[in-house]
Amino acid sequence: MTLTPEEIRHREKMAKRKQVQDREVSSKSIEKGLLAVHTGAGKGKSTAAFGMALRTLAHGGRIVVVQFIKGAWNTGERKALERFGDQVEWHALGEGFTWNTQDRTRDIANCRAAWDQARAAMRRADVAMVILDELNIALRYDYLPVDEVLADIAARPAMQHVVVTGRNARPAMIEAADLVTEMTQVAHHFRKGVKAQAGIEF
Repeated sequence: MTLTPEEIRHREKMAKRKQVQDREVSSKSIEKGLLAVHTGAGKGKSTAAFGMALRTLAHGGRIVVVQFIKGAWNTGERKALERFGDQVEWHALGEGFTWNTQDRTRDIANCRAAWDQARAAMRRADVAMVILDELNIALRYDYLPVDEVLADIAARPAMQHVVVTGRNARPAMIEAADLVTEMTQVAHHFRKGVKAQAGIEF
């Protein structure tokens, strides 16, 4: 088969790119549990965390989900992940958005109970991933002391991954993280009058 000059240039370019990529990959040798933070005003922070959970479950790992602000909603991701049986533990300990409860003392108590569950999960060597959903919101409102939270996360088993979600991540959380992704909102159907829908929001 005769290649066109354009096809030859493309093949040469991709061969060089592969060499660079292969060198980059081979230079990495550290294996460790990661602290990943999903923050920003855009949609998809928790959704991305649950995608990571699916990968972990597919490799036979056990996950624990602790939700700090969201109440015990009947969400699609919870239904799906709980089909993995005892590979998944789910603790929804919030009562909904802070503007719904309007009770700081109760919110703090709920977040403290959630953190107790999170700390217990992060002490278990059999748990591959802990998802701390909306923890950033709890920290933003000072419902939990950030120094205590970061110390407990740092003390987890060496190969355990922790994923923290929620907008307005504190600078100390970002500094401690191995991976930080900021979701940016470009457009959102809610602003056009479209209500939350099953399969998209929950």
